[in-house]
Amino acid sequence: MSETPSSSYSVNHPNSSESEQSLSTRHFNVTEPVVAKRICFYKSGDPQFNGIKMVVNSRSYKTFDALLDSLSKRVPLPFGVRNISTPRGRHSITNLEDLEDGKSYICSHQRKMKPINLEQASKKPLPWQISRPVSARRRAVQLARQHEDGFGHRESRITTPKKMLVFKNGDVRHRRTIVLGKKNTQTFEAFLDYMSELMQYPVAKLYTTDGRKVPNLQALILCSGAVVAAGREPFKPSNYESLGYLRPAKLLGIGNRVYPKANAKSESEKSKKWNVSVFTSDVPSAGTSSKVYIALYGDRGSSGPIFLDGEKGKLFQRGNEDIFTVNTRNVGHLYKIRVGHTNTGNSPAWHCKEVQLLNLFSGEQFSFPAHRWLAEDQAGGEVSVELPVLYQGQPILPVTVYKVHVTTGDLWNAATEADVYISVYGERGDTGSRQLLRSQKSKKFLKGQTDIFSVEAVHLGCLYKIVIGHNGLGSGNGWFLEKVVIKDPVTDLDYTFLCHRWLDQGQDDGSIARELPVTDKTLSKGRKDFCITLQFYNRLTHGFICLYPDSRVDALGDKKNKYGLFDVNVKRRNRCIFSSHEMPSLALALVSGRVTGKVGSGACCELRVHLQPDGCAILESASYPGHTVAFSRQGKVADERSGYAGLSKDFVVHVKGVFHHGAIILLNTSLCQALSLRPDGSCSGAGQQQQESYWKVHKIGSGLCMFESVKKPRMYLKIKDDQCDGTGTGDEYCHFKIENNLETGSVSLESVRNKGIYVGLLPDGQTKPVVNTGERNIFFYPQVIKFGREKPMGTSAALKQEKKEFRESPFQPGKAQEPEPQRPSTPPPSKEMRNPQGGECPLPSDDEWKVSILTGNAGTEASVALWIYGDRGLTGPITLGKDNRKQMFFPRQEDEFQVKMNNIGNIYKIRIELDGLPNDQPEWNLRRVILQHLKSKKTVNFPANTWLSKNRDDREFLCELPVVEAGKPIYPIVLYHVYVHTGDLEQAGTDSAVYLCIYGKRGDSGLRLLQKTCVPVTFQRGMVSVFEVEAVSLGKLQKVLLRCEASTKSQHWYCDKVIVREAENNSEYVFNCERWLPFMSQGIILSEIELYPQGKIYCNFMKVRTVISNPFPLKKSGQILHCKYQS
Repeated sequence: MSETPSSSYSVNHPNSSESEQSLSTRHFNVTEPVVAKRICFYKSGDPQFNGIKMVVNSRSYKTFDALLDSLSKRVPLPFGVRNISTPRGRHSITNLEDLEDGKSYICSHQRKMKPINLEQASKKPLPWQISRPVSARRRAVQLARQHEDGFGHRESRITTPKKMLVFKNGDVRHRRTIVLGKKNTQTFEAFLDYMSELMQYPVAKLYTTDGRKVPNLQALILCSGAVVAAGREPFKPSNYESLGYLRPAKLLGIGNRVYPKANAKSESEKSKKWNVSVFTSDVPSAGTSSKVYIALYGDRGSSGPIFLDGEKGKLFQRGNEDIFTVNTRNVGHLYKIRVGHTNTGNSPAWHCKEVQLLNLFSGEQFSFPAHRWLAEDQAGGEVSVELPVLYQGQPILPVTVYKVHVTTGDLWNAATEADVYISVYGERGDTGSRQLLRSQKSKKFLKGQTDIFSVEAVHLGCLYKIVIGHNGLGSGNGWFLEKVVIKDPVTDLDYTFLCHRWLDQGQDDGSIARELPVTDKTLSKGRKDFCITLQFYNRLTHGFICLYPDSRVDALGDKKNKYGLFDVNVKRRNRCIFSSHEMPSLALALVSGRVTGKVGSGACCELRVHLQPDGCAILESASYPGHTVAFSRQGKVADERSGYAGLSKDFVVHVKGVFHHGAIILLNTSLCQALSLRPDGSCSGAGQQQQESYWKVHKIGSGLCMFESVKKPRMYLKIKDDQCDGTGTGDEYCHFKIENNLETGSVSLESVRNKGIYVGLLPDGQTKPVVNTGERNIFFYPQVIKFGREKPMGTSAALKQEKKEFRESPFQPGKAQEPEPQRPSTPPPSKEMRNPQGGECPLPSDDEWKVSILTGNAGTEASVALWIYGDRGLTGPITLGKDNRKQMFFPRQEDEFQVKMNNIGNIYKIRIELDGLPNDQPEWNLRRVILQHLKSKKTVNFPANTWLSKNRDDREFLCELPVVEAGKPIYPIVLYHVYVHTGDLEQAGTDSAVYLCIYGKRGDSGLRLLQKTCVPVTFQRGMVSVFEVEAVSLGKLQKVLLRCEASTKSQHWYCDKVIVREAENNSEYVFNCERWLPFMSQGIILSEIELYPQGKIYCNFMKVRTVISNPFPLKKSGQILHCKYQS
């Protein structure tokens, strides 16, 4: 069947764009006639497509492939025009000579062609007939006529637009929202083609969410609101049914909306038009002969690859700017692009300088500097690059180099010589298809071999699947893939994807590509041992979200409201349950679009966390996407009755415990920069978020901290003499008050010594002492690398508690005292002050003491740190220093200091330590320490006559001294023998520094470095290392804390157990460990662990130390207890 060709034809090539009249009158060479054929091309299965009328001759199209490429740009098919056939599909056209003048043909992207009624398709409706309403009588006539045709059956037509959600078969994450209307429901076959374009894969069948097949339009219209799109594979059950929010009346915020027009589109269906400007660098051989493509990624999905086509040979040449206009689906807020090429042609290498985008609807402009080669023989061998969106000149997401470990199975003929490709999928999109080109091995994919590749991409967040396969080319292309492990350097997580199957056309199911989900064990490892407590601040209501015992929720709480604290239970990826810290059984939940409290951890309690570019978070229901936690201006829960105007759903997240003692943090200044210490001791806010920007927190009091560089120990952040740098020594110039900024989630650092002076940043990033003028140059955004402890480990065994809390294990020197029900909160920092040499002294307060230290025959220039222990707590560390260190601790000189400390009860011991060592082997002869209460004149004596030195009698740089009364110490000094057993595992040993702190009923020993005089300690596999710890008697031991400071994985240490023996009373305590140190817990490296002893009942009891900074008792979790009774 053919149609009478229309009189209006167009020629696609510029050299042959003459009108029909000129073609008929032009004189051609008689010996070489050019035959022009007037042909009309239609789209397979789409009677509404009016046809493309073209003039085809040997000048306009040199080859048949050129014609296919031209038709692919004009006929909308999911995978371009790949087949041309006669109208009934009986004959396939394979070359230009087979085309006949005046005939019509059908274009398809596959071999199978769907016939159409050419007579109906060729009749183009008049403009005023397109939206003309159809009467019932006219509609009946049309259906009757259509039923008489031989080209299909009677189909139901939709009269009122209907919103519907379409899922990919087996993957609930891949979904699209559509509106069924007249245009896309002409025939069922046309709708399947429309879905193929939208879903970006061939759709051959539709199913309901419970697995029933949808055979025609009538069944589609009667569906409840969601369907599953599948290819030729069978239906795959998944969690489709729980998404029952699809009816417009149930969607939060649009419950009262109507659709006034039949052609109304949902927001997700709106297309976007972009101007794309591509700049090629002006360097030799920068141009490319390949086809260049671009892909846009936003929070609503991706555009897919869009080829930037034009006149061949003139695009992407050296120094050129090429401008294109492209249409995409609505991808939402843009966060990255991918630009690349097909690596074809004579000179495929390309040096891309920059890509610029202009949203023609909103006017937004984006610039993506590249300045790199995209070529297999250049740099990393990549032919594509991902570029994040820049915000104020900085990328909103980091660019990460993933390490991909591919293990080939240990079977015969398991190796392959084919080209292998991988695509990695995460929370923030995918990497696109990448060829695994450069392995660290000389030959790739051999039997039993693990190859390591690098894949650079904008950080994807939590990974959940990969697609890996090969092209099936080459001899012996079949491949047995064992597994793939991807290492994320940002979170230090390993993602494992198990396969253990053939990728071979002649083996297994014949597939050469496989989709592999992440192994659940990879994501959940260590999460049971770790807990994070946080608060959600609402900028609109200026309050925190609070969950009350009666399940009420509002956003009106203040920072100290105990009902505003939530413990985080991470389920998978960004899905969490936020349980009340005060009532652990109650959690935030979204029920019918309203936020409330629910008992348990059901599906309604699972919330998906979406982080925004401004640092805020949106909490969305994991079961009902579109339902979010939202509040009105009055702080009440949003619902249909209160309306949806002026709602707020963005929350600033405040994590508790960021500034705990010993924590390792980043003080971020932007999305990808942080405060860093430079080699010359200066500080800059433009540093990379890497180890040189890590700071260790030393908590010296409530809200007061010092910050020590991790890379350069003993260098502290300080403000002194109108300078702000990292050359501090730990004195009071290094003390900073932490001010929380609720509106931004940031903190400011105010100098304690210089009130009103903050750590600020100049425009070039240099640090400078500044006053608070309301500008953002004093804002830092803390990020925890490793959580610390609420109490300073090694200095205090007293937990920070509220006044209402009872003491768990009070110290009992001398006469035992009853624990007091009300205990003072943690004392403020002890501030060292030198006694004035003249003038009147003010009357002493109840918390002021005088410290007198008598030096013996040898003095020291080092600073001295002091801890004071009492039966109600302790104070310390107190830095005893003067303005001029060289005038301190002279031989036979007594130095006096004045300190402040809250009531810690009856003092029973002190610990004194040399700090800030000026040389390699200092020594100090300490004769005596006296503490005197200035008001009551009560005196406490600590005779010493000891050396703090490593050159004398196996001594250390610290010592503990008990109180001496009537010439006798109230507690003896005990020598504890410590036996550390290293496990008998491969690479179990380490040469890293290992620390130990012993806890008993009378405090702790302090954190001690396990070392021997003049002998470097190495913990070797299967060996037992013996050490001695001298301390004032701790009483019955309760636990030990073990820390291993390993900087690389090769230095990690496997500890089997620790045995502590006390020779005086012939007691022995066994602390089983059986664990690697450091270890990973929820993306955070934990280098220390608490171990509990065995007794008459042998207990293997271990608790990972994850104390959260809040004033309320924690529910103890993550503990494992195995008991075996002693016979």
